[in-house]
Amino acid sequence: MISEFADLYLQLGAAGFVFLLFGFTIYNLIQINKAQSEDLEEIKQSISKMEAEISNSMQINIKLVDRMNRSDEKREDFWRELSDDLAFLKGRINGHGTR
Repeated sequence: MISEFADLYLQLGAAGFVFLLFGFTIYNLIQINKAQSEDLEEIKQSISKMEAEISNSMQINIKLVDRMNRSDEKREDFWRELSDDLAFLKGRINGHGTR
């Protein structure tokens, strides 16, 4: 391999050899850029899938919180009615009610 570089150097000269190395470097950079672009596209697709999943999870959580809030309202109504009924019965027991 080194002898190939030496032969190339002898045929092209220093400027040609440097130009060849520069071209090789540019070629490698283009290949790396292409690979990174493909990876970036894959990452973008993964992110969009994650965003959809997070959105779905948030919607489910919102529905659960709403359901719990409605359940709490029903429970508060139940305890309020029970308290009113107990107050009525207590009044009847203490003799304030009419017979």
